[in-house]
Amino acid sequence: MRPPDKSPGRGVAEESFDAFYAASVGRLIGQLYAMTGDLAEAQDVVQEAFVRAWERWAAIDLDGAPEAWIRTVAWRLAVSRWRRVRTALAFARRQGPPATVPPPDPQHVLLVEALRRIPEAQRRAVVLHHLCDLSVEQVAAETECPVGTVKSQLSRGRTALARLLADTELDPRTDRRSEVRHD
Repeated sequence: MRPPDKSPGRGVAEESFDAFYAASVGRLIGQLYAMTGDLAEAQDVVQEAFVRAWERWAAIDLDGAPEAWIRTVAWRLAVSRWRRVRTALAFARRQGPPATVPPPDPQHVLLVEALRRIPEAQRRAVVLHHLCDLSVEQVAAETECPVGTVKSQLSRGRTALARLLADTELDPRTDRRSEVRHD
């Protein structure tokens, strides 16, 4: 939760909660661990139950059984999580196996590799302009750069890409793209 604060002006409620937490957290985690069989889950649900207890600390009957309140809330949280997981698994089973996804197109791989090798600002400008079909002015607005800067980034980015894509299927100087087989 939080370490005890010994500064002046702490309220009685904070001090009583801190004392209760320190005295019972380990015991409650052990109990929930025995109930759930999962230490991490026990720690999570007990911690969440303590958060909820802190939010309602004034209303919880301290003379009664605050540990029982924490234990009950933690157990209900664990059961709720199990139900969500069970529902999600049932949904996944109904969906069946995932569809087979074809490998990426080799030209796409070449382009992405080349884009990764140019500076970020140039890459962003090139992608926004050429792949997202934004005008230079729109790119400038989205990147919060002057139009002249965007034009410079586009020019430098294109030059860098042309150099990186030279002698590949995507070489802009040749029409080798037509040589690529389309099966």
